[in-house]
Amino acid sequence: MGLRTKAFYIDAKNIEEIIAKCDVCFVGMADTDLMPYVVPLNFGYKDGCIYLHSAQEGKKIDILRSNPQVCIAFSTDHVLAWQHEDVACSYLMKYRSVQVFGQVEFITDYDEKIAGMNLVMQKYTGRDFPYNAPSIHEVSVYKVVIEKMYGKSLGY
Repeated sequence: MGLRTKAFYIDAKNIEEIIAKCDVCFVGMADTDLMPYVVPLNFGYKDGCIYLHSAQEGKKIDILRSNPQVCIAFSTDHVLAWQHEDVACSYLMKYRSVQVFGQVEFITDYDEKIAGMNLVMQKYTGRDFPYNAPSIHEVSVYKVVIEKMYGKSLGY
């Protein structure tokens, strides 16, 4: 197949395309014992920030309040490929991925929470929604301001 078998770093335009194409991100964090914890989440993305939401209580929230540092992984375009179909070691998985590093900032302002929720909803539905006050008060909305980000690609 003449595959590129070495991963290479990609530019900002391709990073933006990968994030836009993904429907889930994987948020990695470490608890107080430095035990890793990773969860898949829906997200919104705008102006160098990843927007997330969840319940106000639970293991994830406890960890993020004690250690707001996160790594977020995005991965897409997975295709099994090979150089020779009878040689197991010639198989590889083509992919494009992005790693984001930053710190969670909890959003408490009512209007900012709505804006964050709408970024998430726009990604999946293409539109804004009205929200009632109890819903906004009961949801935890947070953003990750990107401090470092890089993308890699293999086979493309």
